Amino acid sequence: MQFPGPPSRLALLAAALLSACAASGPRSGSGPAGQPDFGAYLSGRFAAAETDTRTAADRLLEALKADPDQPEVLNRAFLASLLDGRSDANRLARRLPDNPAANLLLAGGDVQGGRWDRAEQRLRALNRSGPVQVLQPVMLAWVQFGRGHVEQAQATLRPLVESNRLRALNALHAALIADLAGKPREAERLARLAVADQPQAPWRLAVLAAGVLNRAGRADEANRLMDEVVASGEDAALAAAPSNRRLALASRGVASPADGIAEAYTALASALRGQGSNDFALILAQLALRLRPGFAPALVLVSDTLADQNHPDAALGALGQVAADDPLAPVIALRRAALLDKLKRTEEAVALLRGLAGANPSLPQPPARLGDLLRRHERFAEAAEAYDQALARSGPVDSADWPLFYARGIARERSGQAVAAEADLLRALELSPSQPYVLNYLGYSWAEQGKNLDRAKAMLLQATELRPQDGNIADSLGWVLFRLGNLPEAVTWLEKSVELEPRSSVINDHLGDAYWASGRQREAQFQWRRALALDPETAEVPKIQQKLRDGLPGYPASTAQR
Repeated sequence: MQFPGPPSRLALLAAALLSACAASGPRSGSGPAGQPDFGAYLSGRFAAAETDTRTAADRLLEALKADPDQPEVLNRAFLASLLDGRSDANRLARRLPDNPAANLLLAGGDVQGGRWDRAEQRLRALNRSGPVQVLQPVMLAWVQFGRGHVEQAQATLRPLVESNRLRALNALHAALIADLAGKPREAERLARLAVADQPQAPWRLAVLAAGVLNRAGRADEANRLMDEVVASGEDAALAAAPSNRRLALASRGVASPADGIAEAYTALASALRGQGSNDFALILAQLALRLRPGFAPALVLVSDTLADQNHPDAALGALGQVAADDPLAPVIALRRAALLDKLKRTEEAVALLRGLAGANPSLPQPPARLGDLLRRHERFAEAAEAYDQALARSGPVDSADWPLFYARGIARERSGQAVAAEADLLRALELSPSQPYVLNYLGYSWAEQGKNLDRAKAMLLQATELRPQDGNIADSLGWVLFRLGNLPEAVTWLEKSVELEPRSSVINDHLGDAYWASGRQREAQFQWRRALALDPETAEVPKIQQKLRDGLPGYPASTAQR
C-alpha cells in the first residue's frame, strides 16, 4: 500500500512522540528521589539513539525516578518503555494527556477492554495532522464495529473507499469488517476494490483479500491473487506457495477490532519504514504488538529495523516470538538465516536454508539465498550448485532471472569454470542488456584473459555512463585500455578510479602497472607499496613484491629497486 510521504524525521518525532508542552532537559546532578540524575538521562538518550531499547528504558526510568515531575524525562521514559515492550508504558501514558503515542496506547487498552466510548473519545481527540491521520478513520470504524454498529463503521469508511487515494487501505478494512459481520457479498466487492489499483498487491494485502474472497466462495479468485505473489519472486512467495497457502487462507487474518487496528498500525509502520522513518515505524509496530502479541508482520518489521540498526541479536530475538505454524514461518526462516550468518553462526544458517529448500521444492528463493550466502564466504563451487538448483526451479527464463545468471557466473568464474561462467554472464546481459555490474564483471574478465578487448572496452564505456562514480568500473575500463596499449587513457581512468576507491589494493596495483609502463617508475613504486598496505589477497602479495624488486615484466626496469 502507498501512503503519503511523512514529514521530516525530527518534525515527525516532535509531533508524534513528545508532548505538546515545552520542556527542558533535567538539571545536572544526582541524588535521592526528587533530585535530577543527569548521567542516567544522558546515557538513556544515547542508548535510545542507538536503538538499544533495554538500556534506554532502564536508564530513563532511573532518571525519572530521581526527577518524577520533569516533563522531558517523563516523555522519553514513556517512549523508551513503549519501544522495549514494558508495562511501565501504560502507567506513564496516563500522565501524558497531550502525547499522541500515549493516547494511542491507552486507546488500544480501551479496545481490548471493550470500553468503546472511551476508545472513540481518545481517537477523535488525536491531532488531525501527521501520518497517524490516515489511520484515524480505520481505527474509528473498528471501534464502531466493536460496539456493534456495523452500518456506522461502513459509513465511516465508505467516502474514503469511493474517492480517497488510500483506497486500498480503507477498502481492505471495510472488507474485513463486512466479512466479520457476515456480509460475504459486500466483503467480496470491497476486497476486489482493495487490490484493483495494485499492479502487484503486497503479500499482506493479497493474503487478507484472498481470505475474504475464499470465505465468500471465490476460491479460484483467491488462489489467483496468491499465485501473483508467488510469481513476484519476492520472499513472500514462500508464504503464498501452494504448499503453504492453505494455512493462510483457512485462518482469519483479522478476527477482532484489536486485530484490525494492529493490522492498520503495521501497514503504516511498513510504509514509513520504507521512507526512512524507522523510529516512528518501531513505535507503531510496538503499538500493534500490544494489541496483538506475537503478530508476525509486526515482529518482522521490528526485526528488520533492529537489523538495520546493527542489533542482530535483538532482531533474531524478535523473530523468535513468531509461532512455528504461522503462515509467515518460511519467510521468517529466510531472515533468521541472514541474521545467523551476521552473528557468525554460518553453518546454522546454511543448514536452515538447505532445510527450507528441501521443504519448498518448487521455489527458487531458498537455494538462491543459500548461493548468495556461500558466495559471500567464498565457497564458490557450493554456491554455483545452489544457483543451479534455484535456476532449475525458476520456470521459463525471463528478464527477471538475470541476477541468478549473474550470481552463478561469478561463482563459476571464481571456482575455475571459466567457459560456463562466460556463458552465464552473456545470458544475464541478453536478459537485461544495461546492467552495469554485469557489463563490468564480464568486461574485466575478458581483460584479465586478454581476449575480446575491443568489445570489453565498448561494454565498459557503457557501464561508466550508467555508473559514472563507480571506481571499480572505472578501474575495469582503465585495465582494458592498458591491455590495449592505450597508456595515456589507461592512466587517466585508473587515476580516476583511485580517487573514487582509494582503499582498493587492486586498483592501486593497476595504477602502479600503468605508471611503470608509461615510464613513471617512482610513482609506480609508490602505488605498489600502497597496494601492499591495503590488505591485498594472499596470492597477490608475492606478485606485488616481485614488481617492487624487478619492475613490471616486459617494460624498462632502469629505476627498479635492486
